[in-house]
Amino acid sequence: MAENEYDAVVVGSGPNGLAAALTLLDARKSVLVLEARETPGGGMRTKELTLPGFRHDVCAAVHAMAPVAPFFRRWMPDLEAAGLELVEPELVVAHPLDGGRAAWQAKSLEKTIEDLGSDGGGWDSLIGTTARGDVPGFYEEVLGPASLLPKRPFALAKFGVKAVWPAVAIAKHYFSTEEGRALFAGHAAHSILPLEDPLTAAVGMALAVSGHEGGWPLARGGSASLANALVKVVEGKGGVVRCGEEVSDIRALPAARAYLFDTGPQAMARICHDRLPKRYQKKLQGFRYGPGVFKLDLALSGEVPWTNELCGKAATIHVGGTLEEIAFSESECWQGRVSEKPFVLVVQPGVCDASRAPEGKHTLWAYCHVPHGYEGDASEAILSQIERFAPGFRDLILATHTMTPANFESYNANYIGGDIVGGVQDWRQLFTRPLAQFDPYATAAKDIFLCSSSTPPGGGVHGMCGMKAAESVLRKLF
Repeated sequence: MAENEYDAVVVGSGPNGLAAALTLLDARKSVLVLEARETPGGGMRTKELTLPGFRHDVCAAVHAMAPVAPFFRRWMPDLEAAGLELVEPELVVAHPLDGGRAAWQAKSLEKTIEDLGSDGGGWDSLIGTTARGDVPGFYEEVLGPASLLPKRPFALAKFGVKAVWPAVAIAKHYFSTEEGRALFAGHAAHSILPLEDPLTAAVGMALAVSGHEGGWPLARGGSASLANALVKVVEGKGGVVRCGEEVSDIRALPAARAYLFDTGPQAMARICHDRLPKRYQKKLQGFRYGPGVFKLDLALSGEVPWTNELCGKAATIHVGGTLEEIAFSESECWQGRVSEKPFVLVVQPGVCDASRAPEGKHTLWAYCHVPHGYEGDASEAILSQIERFAPGFRDLILATHTMTPANFESYNANYIGGDIVGGVQDWRQLFTRPLAQFDPYATAAKDIFLCSSSTPPGGGVHGMCGMKAAESVLRKLF
């Protein structure tokens, strides 16, 4: 092979770019990864955003899919040898309600059923069938493009007959208490869709199952630890990772048999210029992006004083009140508005990782969904929601760092309008990412592939978009 030539060049070092690189390296292909930023990781970065010694995850914080995704299951021993340590909180997630009440999910399915009381049977009927089955096999099926010939058709059918429904309908059908309904609504709200939409139940169900299997862990020291471990394994396999090299023109890249883009589809089209037909590029312009996020990172002088003390045992807290409140909040951001009581995703890493802040101090990660490109300030709405369930919380704040949708897009060009999942994941675009075609990773040019979260299975730190794209490269070109 001539100097400066590779079997594959990967543009972008997010979880999917690195997953693509590792999958190709495992097939003994030579790989170069180029990253525009000075450090690798994409959504897996950790910085002192507020005060010295307070380490905040810039984007991804909780890695619900890492223990169950086939990519990470394949590489976890190597990542652990490279220094990665995933730590689990005592509870998977907690969901506070007014009056000191709360619902929660434990890693144990049986304990969750017991703790939900009269709604335990509903949780068992909705989640138990999948959680007691072949969970690794289940995620091999669902974390990828749709298949006409699934390997586990009966298991998928049992899941699918419930998953196709709107989350609101499923919550009301299976649960009778505010606690049970709210718990499921919080899971489903990760879809960033109106909870009255079809298939939103699927997101809630898949996340619940992952909690029982893997416990929704965090990376000790921050998500950058996961990125650093991935890079170490890539380099250990002979791959090359170069940071601080922004790619604006494919013609400037080294000669390679394949080019994989961990970018949005429009960005890929811009970089590739006339390598992609104009008609194909025009189709990519129709790819839809959804709501953004507005995020606060807080340095705290102590633990959050949740009214229900069990909320202090979970790293992830769904702060949003009842099913009705959450559904209203998620619908509002699609109407160009922010609810006065938004659904707020809260992560308190210190529950299981004391390395994130000086002794006795804590960090807090909190965001709500806002309209695409939102230019307002949702800080007060977020803080008020947390204070609602943790009176005295504001008194603990030492410093605050804010990220708006524009800040997210500036930080990572893939986050168009603050959309952190790489495009709308509704029924129209879940399996047609970025276009409706048999191989969603291939493009109109035989050597150009898309491997970002704008391909199936979509957003999240699971590496499956990259792994599946690399498998497509190996099938087609090697």
